[in-house]
Amino acid sequence: MRYGAAPELIETRVFCELPSHLRNPRAADDVAGGRWQGGAPMDSLIEGPCFDSAGNLFLVDIPNGRILRVTACGDWSVVVQYDGEPNGLRRLSDGTFVIADYKNGLLRLDAAAGKITPLATRYHSERFKGPNDLIVARSGDIYFTDQGQSGLHSPTGRVFRLRTDGQLDCLLSNGPSPNGLVLSADEKILFVAMTRDNAVWRLPLLSDGTTAKVGHFTQYHGAGGPDGMALDADGNIFVAHASLGYVFVHNKHGDLIALISSCRERMITNLAFGGRDRKTIYITESETGTVLLADWYCAGAQ
Repeated sequence: MRYGAAPELIETRVFCELPSHLRNPRAADDVAGGRWQGGAPMDSLIEGPCFDSAGNLFLVDIPNGRILRVTACGDWSVVVQYDGEPNGLRRLSDGTFVIADYKNGLLRLDAAAGKITPLATRYHSERFKGPNDLIVARSGDIYFTDQGQSGLHSPTGRVFRLRTDGQLDCLLSNGPSPNGLVLSADEKILFVAMTRDNAVWRLPLLSDGTTAKVGHFTQYHGAGGPDGMALDADGNIFVAHASLGYVFVHNKHGDLIALISSCRERMITNLAFGGRDRKTIYITESETGTVLLADWYCAGAQ
């Protein structure tokens, strides 16, 4: 794409929608603090899309404390429901999943057994503020955000790395609502969506395991901010924006190369690549509980 060229506009289509029998009209009332849309009633809030080895789509339903499974045919089922607020979800190499749970910390899910066990619940003996999202490096290290109620008024959100040996490192402690995150293709840069700053931050990862010279990668506008993110095989970064109704696609330099537009409402919260050739983007539109699809020309993604 030529530098300075207008971004490509990509339309979406509906894959499936959360069925009525799985909706809970009082879901927001059951979550401490009434965090969902200022306490407005919501019957669900789907997020955290990822796939199992059979191609089933897994989603979290935050206020209902559920992990959901959607088949390739669009059939929904509940994998597990528990006392928690699952927000982010990733699959590990052994087939189990890791949940970033706002209430309980990092949890491990054995989907086949429907069993959840703690993975990391404290840092220096204190509970987390409220984990939001996560990504797994090729090494098996888990990077996750600890958002809580942080924002520009209280830039105290954190970014952690949980190493495979169990060591927990705090990479950043001054984030105004750290949310989705993704690693660059060479895993030398960690990109973090800072929702209340309405920006994506760029964190260089140093050889000693720390970070330095953190800065802005992109900046947005609007009432909400960037949420979940993904990376394709060309190193392009996909950013779901939770109030503008778009997924913004940036190349590795930060240039905006495409806009993926919601065909439903504007609450675009997260995305993942799937399908047989991994050229299909699955997008959660959480206001209506809908999974959208978009086609992408790049072969392969993480």
